Amino acid sequence: MVNFTDALGYATGALTCVTFLPQVIKTWREKSARDISLLMFIIAAVNEVMWIAYGGLINNWVLILTNVVMLVMSVMMIVFKFRYK
Repeated sequence: MVNFTDALGYATGALTCVTFLPQVIKTWREKSARDISLLMFIIAAVNEVMWIAYGGLINNWVLILTNVVMLVMSVMMIVFKFRYK
């Protein structure tokens, strides 16, 4: 059985993952990343790598899984920025 703290953590992680999703979908559909800040997504990617490392050190799967998903989306946006400029 999942306790409240774990449930809150996973729900928060899921909501965090949704934050970049609309931008990823919009950029992919429109094939345009002209107005996207490359620096923002580079900073986000570095931040997510650091959170993944921290999550690994404290053995926190909520942090690890959330930030792996966020890292994938950040890297996708970086790729889109170069592909669709």
